Amino acid sequence: MHYVSSGEGQPVILIHGLFGNLDNLKNLANALEENHQVIRVDLPNHGKSDHWQHMDYPSLAEECVKLLHELNLTQAHFVGHSMGGKVAMALALIHPEMVTSLVVADIAPVAYSPRHQKVFAGLTSMPMEQVTSRKFALDHLTNADIDVGTSQFLLKNLQRTDTGFEWKMNLDGLIENYSHIIGWEMPDSVYPKPCFFIRGGESEYVLAEHTNAIMNQFPKVSAKTINGTGHWLHAQKPEIFNRLVVEFIDKHSS
Repeated sequence: MHYVSSGEGQPVILIHGLFGNLDNLKNLANALEENHQVIRVDLPNHGKSDHWQHMDYPSLAEECVKLLHELNLTQAHFVGHSMGGKVAMALALIHPEMVTSLVVADIAPVAYSPRHQKVFAGLTSMPMEQVTSRKFALDHLTNADIDVGTSQFLLKNLQRTDTGFEWKMNLDGLIENYSHIIGWEMPDSVYPKPCFFIRGGESEYVLAEHTNAIMNQFPKVSAKTINGTGHWLHAQKPEIFNRLVVEFIDKHSS
């Protein structure tokens, strides 16, 4: 995996969500790096990382193990948003000895119903050979009934080439593996160390009906709701989100 490291101290690894990249949690990295080594990653099929034909949470967890070995680390704190939260949870369940503590932002350890059909339709229908500017691409996505904020986020994946534009992400790979991304095919195991679930008060990703699934797999859990935020809680109220994460990680750092 492509990664960027900054700061010094007990390591913290930050993992973005679907369609994201390592810049998504940069604001949090800035808040953490005063006392920690912070490693931001591009997950496979995203950013500058390798494109995979098959991706699921066990294989993504093993990629995190490889990263720790590459960094000569035996363990780290892990913070993941959305799909990145599922990657971090999978690692914690499979290799608990490698996860010092766990922060999960607005996702639960459950399978979800499909909810990105409109996004995939807008991305796959983009006439790449006709794209002459980011405004053209933005107009296409908003005309596909994708809101401006989401469209601008998606277009962080658009990069200019010598002949036009292309996607950084492996769009075909994400579509092919979407059932794994929204799924949760994990063995019955428990992460016995501290973990912190933070949800957006207006988000529908972490609901009361998910409580048992969280408690069964992560019994040492604490939780917080940030009111006035949706799924992108770290971008909507970064000061509150960053403070909560920093306080939790500092509390559980030696």
